[in-house]
Amino acid sequence: MTDPLLQIRGLGVDFGARTALDAVSFEVARGETVGLVGESGSGKSTLARAVLRLIPASRGAVIWNGEDLLTCDAHAMRRHRRDLQIVFQDPLASLNPRMTVGEALAEPLKIFEPSLAADERRARVARMLERVGLSAPTSARYPHEFSGGQCQRIGIARAMMLSPKLLVCDEPVSSLDVSIQGQIVNLLADLQQEFGTAILFISHNLAVVRHLSHRVMVIYRGRIVEAASCDALFAAPAHPYTRALLAAVPDPTRAFKVPDPDATPARIPARAAGEPPQEGAIPSGCAFRDRCSYAQDACAAAVPLLESAGAGHAVACHRRRELVYS
Repeated sequence: MTDPLLQIRGLGVDFGARTALDAVSFEVARGETVGLVGESGSGKSTLARAVLRLIPASRGAVIWNGEDLLTCDAHAMRRHRRDLQIVFQDPLASLNPRMTVGEALAEPLKIFEPSLAADERRARVARMLERVGLSAPTSARYPHEFSGGQCQRIGIARAMMLSPKLLVCDEPVSSLDVSIQGQIVNLLADLQQEFGTAILFISHNLAVVRHLSHRVMVIYRGRIVEAASCDALFAAPAHPYTRALLAAVPDPTRAFKVPDPDATPARIPARAAGEPPQEGAIPSGCAFRDRCSYAQDACAAAVPLLESAGAGHAVACHRRRELVYS
């Protein structure tokens, strides 16, 4: 998983005077799953839509097969669409209520493979429905006749009809029951193994991200604050915000001690003060400083760079060398 499939360079998105994404850079390798986690309002969905050009980016580059998607014309972008697919958060709202399931799944084939015979289209739709755990006869039914989990399976089937190289999953299990979440995550893992599709998996559910991802990025107020392999991030998180996210996950088997912030070396607390990020301008310096127990003057003066903290581990924190994990 060392061959970059997608390269994001300094991506930024502004909505009027508000900056939603600021200088986001990362790569996705072929066949890799990259998890993106953060609280609501951190910019996760904005990032997903900007990468796929569903919303306009204000600056930066999205390199796909050597071409910047942000500057290519409509014809070139249409050509790339078959390799870039998305699964949305609301499974029912993402399906056209006026189209049967079979029509919804056949639509990408009609657009990108117009020479395909009708019989072959129907056969491919039936095979994909069965592949995601639904029977072929369901192709004649409408979205409102299915449960949320079944609608999400249909959405995944539609996205995978053209065997895309990249699948962006924008919180695909957040509206589903826990038992159904596990089924959908396992389905995505199986499809990835079968088709070799890379996945950008966006979620606020850390357990789901840990199960599915090879690498994880943590985003806060439009900036990546930590990135590492899945095992490294969950074993030794280095940013105070990441530690706070992990500490918020209920676990009756562990207990955290909140140490004296003036102790040397400083210990990262198992919490974040204040409220989750709200709409508005990103504060100067470190965006997390208004909730961090260890913020200093330097944290307000300059934006911390995403710097190496070990093999494949990067952290954006002015005090990362002082804060130790225990």
